[in-house]
Amino acid sequence: MKPPVKRLSDLKGGTPKGAAQSTTFAPPTPKVSRQKKAKVLTPAEKAAFLASRPDLKG
Repeated sequence: MKPPVKRLSDLKGGTPKGAAQSTTFAPPTPKVSRQKKAKVLTPAEKAAFLASRPDLKG
Protein backbone atom coordinates (compact mmCIF):
# COMPACT_ATOMS: atom_id res chain seq x y z
CA MET A 1 0.00 0.00 0.00
CA LYS A 2 1.29 3.49 -0.88
CA PRO A 3 1.95 6.05 1.86
CA PRO A 4 -0.34 9.08 1.77
CA VAL A 5 0.75 12.03 -0.37
CA LYS A 6 2.78 14.61 1.56
CA ARG A 7 1.81 18.20 1.08
CA LEU A 8 4.06 21.18 1.79
CA SER A 9 1.66 22.32 4.50
CA ASP A 10 2.01 18.93 6.23
CA LEU A 11 5.73 19.36 6.84
CA LYS A 12 6.98 20.46 10.25
CA GLY A 13 8.62 23.83 10.79
CA GLY A 14 8.31 26.98 8.74
CA THR A 15 5.61 29.53 9.36
CA PRO A 16 1.98 28.87 10.13
CA LYS A 17 -0.60 29.22 7.37
CA GLY A 18 -1.46 32.84 6.56
CA ALA A 19 1.54 34.29 8.41
CA ALA A 20 3.87 33.79 5.44
CA GLN A 21 1.64 35.78 3.13
CA SER A 22 1.85 38.99 5.14
CA THR A 23 5.68 39.08 5.22
CA THR A 24 6.54 37.53 1.86
CA PHE A 25 5.95 40.72 -0.11
CA ALA A 26 6.50 43.45 2.44
CA PRO A 27 6.00 47.10 1.47
CA PRO A 28 9.19 49.00 0.64
CA THR A 29 11.10 50.38 3.59
CA PRO A 30 11.76 54.12 3.93
CA LYS A 31 15.39 53.50 2.91
CA VAL A 32 14.24 52.50 -0.58
CA SER A 33 12.35 55.74 -1.09
CA ARG A 34 15.31 57.82 0.21
CA GLN A 35 17.70 56.58 -2.47
CA LYS A 36 19.06 59.32 -4.71
CA LYS A 37 17.69 59.62 -8.19
CA ALA A 38 20.23 59.46 -11.00
CA LYS A 39 21.34 62.77 -12.49
CA VAL A 40 20.86 62.98 -16.24
CA LEU A 41 23.44 65.18 -17.95
CA THR A 42 22.37 67.82 -20.43
CA PRO A 43 24.08 67.65 -23.83
CA ALA A 44 26.31 70.60 -22.85
CA GLU A 45 27.34 68.92 -19.58
CA LYS A 46 27.98 65.65 -21.38
CA ALA A 47 30.19 67.36 -23.97
CA ALA A 48 32.15 69.19 -21.24
CA PHE A 49 32.65 65.94 -19.31
CA LEU A 50 33.83 64.01 -22.37
CA ALA A 51 36.18 66.88 -23.31
CA SER A 52 37.79 66.59 -19.87
CA ARG A 53 38.19 62.80 -20.24
CA PRO A 54 40.08 62.01 -23.48
CA ASP A 55 40.38 58.34 -22.41
CA LEU A 56 36.59 57.90 -22.78
CA LYS A 57 36.35 59.10 -26.38
CA GLY A 58 35.33 56.26 -28.60
